[in-house]
Amino acid sequence: MPAFSYEVVIVGGLGHVGLPLGIALANTGMKVSLYDIDPKKIELVKKGQMPFVEKDAPEQLKKALKNNLFITSDRSVVAKGKFIIISLGTPVDEHLNPEIEHFTGFFSEILEYLSDDQHIVIRSTVFPGTTEKLAQYLHSNGKKTNVSFCPERIAEGKAIEELKLLPQIVSGVNEASCQEAKQLFSSLTNEIIVLRTTEAELAKLITNSWRYLLFAISNQFYEIATQNGLDFYKIYDAVTYNYPRLGAFPKAGFAAGPCLFKDTMQLAAYSNNSFFLGHAAMLINEGLPNFIVQQLLAKENLSEMVVGILGMAFKADIDDPRESLSYKLAKILSREAKQVLCTDPYVDDPSLVDLKEVLSKSDLIIIGASHSVYKGLDLSSVKVFDMWGNRRLK
Repeated sequence: MPAFSYEVVIVGGLGHVGLPLGIALANTGMKVSLYDIDPKKIELVKKGQMPFVEKDAPEQLKKALKNNLFITSDRSVVAKGKFIIISLGTPVDEHLNPEIEHFTGFFSEILEYLSDDQHIVIRSTVFPGTTEKLAQYLHSNGKKTNVSFCPERIAEGKAIEELKLLPQIVSGVNEASCQEAKQLFSSLTNEIIVLRTTEAELAKLITNSWRYLLFAISNQFYEIATQNGLDFYKIYDAVTYNYPRLGAFPKAGFAAGPCLFKDTMQLAAYSNNSFFLGHAAMLINEGLPNFIVQQLLAKENLSEMVVGILGMAFKADIDDPRESLSYKLAKILSREAKQVLCTDPYVDDPSLVDLKEVLSKSDLIIIGASHSVYKGLDLSSVKVFDMWGNRRLK
């Protein structure tokens, strides 16, 4: 077996999945290289600065950089790692079907760097069957590289914590791949769950689709109560109080981000578009911004009002705006309101304005992302629409 320079090389290493994982593995004592092509992120991370909000990550990053963590934009680093962890995004196309070509095309580009003694770990969410097809592709090109699928299940913003707390699901195309994957992730946690590759791929889709369905149920109940003039959160508090069977009942609000919707649509495609619950959840969750605007139009003369949206990230207390429904809400409101002003303390977007300006100019405030920093605001002098149920904001 060749002597590798790194125990782990992570492709897409400065993203929300790859970077926390790289930090965590490096701080177990492994030598880790993060491969990425974003020069701004590379410059930041080399200085010990996180390119996105992640609890506990800044101090952990600085610790890792002193010892075992390295960053590069040189693709040839792929040849220097025993484990090559892939954390690239896997989008759906305009027809909401999985766009596998974006993912598989990458492997043709790195084929020359792969050797039989290496091990490819797919961390990205993929369509069921992709791992086996990748192994077949490699073998047909003369590579006996081990291949495994080990899905990430962390919540963005809590990755460093959850990588150690949550059980790790692993799978491999053969017994050797499976055993090596178990050994790798055992460095993070003692709880390892072994599945077949297609089972593990489907488990990831089910995990995110389950959450998407739960949010849709809450949003549907919220819409039913609201359109009938009832206080959803008064009902919510009543049915969840000391009643464990409703412990998984989330509050209403935007269900967005780069994963839940996409993975629900991948599961729908895998079921030959017979996943009717998933499609219904999409209509409810994606339709919530329209519902909010229709509720406001029934009560307010929006054409004479400046509307401010607080929070443009896809969920509270992070800086990630990908697929955020706050942007969809702003787009719909731009057709109805006199002016729409958007703000977020975390999101890097030149179109956003300062919070003070939004508060001073707005006739109506909508809470788009329920960031903790908003909960102490005095909004008594302005109308507030808060679907999240934080009564202190009203």
